[in-house]
Amino acid sequence: MVTDNDKGVSRRAAMIGAAGLTAAAVVPVRAAATPPLAADDEAGWARIAAQYPVTRAITQLENAYWGSMATPVQGAHRAILEKLNRDNSWYARRAMVKDQAAARERAAAAMGVEPEEMAFCRNAAEGLSALISQFRDVGPGDRILYSDTDYESTQGAMVSLARSRGAEAVKIRLPRSVTHDNVIAAYAAAIAATPKLKLVLLTHMSHRAGLVLPVAAIVPLARARGAQVIVDAAQSFYQFDFKLPDFGADFVGMNFHKWVGAPVGVAGIWIRKGHTDAIAPSPAEPNAPVTSVEARVHQGTVDYAAQLTVPAALDFQRTIGNPAKLARLQYLRNRWVAPLRGQDGLEILLPDDVRLHGATTSFRIRGRTSVADNIAITDALLDRFGIMTVYRSGLSDGACVRVTPSLFTTPAEVDRIVPALRTLASELAR
Repeated sequence: MVTDNDKGVSRRAAMIGAAGLTAAAVVPVRAAATPPLAADDEAGWARIAAQYPVTRAITQLENAYWGSMATPVQGAHRAILEKLNRDNSWYARRAMVKDQAAARERAAAAMGVEPEEMAFCRNAAEGLSALISQFRDVGPGDRILYSDTDYESTQGAMVSLARSRGAEAVKIRLPRSVTHDNVIAAYAAAIAATPKLKLVLLTHMSHRAGLVLPVAAIVPLARARGAQVIVDAAQSFYQFDFKLPDFGADFVGMNFHKWVGAPVGVAGIWIRKGHTDAIAPSPAEPNAPVTSVEARVHQGTVDYAAQLTVPAALDFQRTIGNPAKLARLQYLRNRWVAPLRGQDGLEILLPDDVRLHGATTSFRIRGRTSVADNIAITDALLDRFGIMTVYRSGLSDGACVRVTPSLFTTPAEVDRIVPALRTLASELAR
């Protein structure tokens, strides 16, 4: 039996819990830098870089895996972890509900959507897998479309969806020498040539070569044929300046632990209001309300501290501003791409059209297209030159090596890869 005294304890617990989190962990909202930092303002970016306690033992040019937390974000995360460890279920089952709602509101605002339209998940792969595998409107004889630039697990989810429904998964290869117009034309041709098309997967920014698709130009092509679109914004969210509805699609998955700089293990999905029923609930929640986005990606017990740190991460990013951040990242990317463009034996996989790239661009040494070749290249870059990169496989024309600077990367660090690649190209090109 719950007494009035018990209720009083519950209310006090909630108040104490909320106050403790606010005092210890929330970074005050700050306005964006005014004026925004210029891409080559080295003194200004040095101040930003100083907020990242990262190693300088190697040159870190593999920053598309996840984003390092800035010092104030790390401090907020630590305080929340300490609170969760100290107060345990007393906090988690009482006051944390309000804190979770506040974090969800901040996350939704950053996405440009309503809180009830989004749900947290642990990573974009998990969220996108749910959106794809639980998409209702695919049946026997239907077709779904994806490309070689899409992420491995989302490609796998598309194949599994087709197999489970008696449908056909159509995989297309995007042009090797990509331009803004020919990538749109490639999707237009594929969509037009695919009867009974029900679903198209579009990856806004590929994790392989770094290609940025003109998603907003492709979505209407699919809609005109009666197909729905799911957008993978895992690599692009908060690297570029956009809101999720800008794509024109109804379903998007994205990460908070990459370019937002939240702790590893927090991402989100968005389903446009009125379209939730197009995605079946998680099998764990068969009786979920039609309108519940959270029921589409069942979580269980998760890393609550990561989710609750999202507001602090957004606060820090607000002090920089997304347009300034993108300009800086593209500036750093161009410092290594420009001097190596046209280098004998070396292929840069993306053009310099700013619409088609952000921080990430991959390269390939001529004749070295196998996974083993590109693992060896990344090993050589690290062991001989102290530069961390990563190989990527899955493109139709072979494996490659991905290079991604971050906000803490200095121009001098980026410059180190130029002579290294000239040396390796001269040694390894066939």
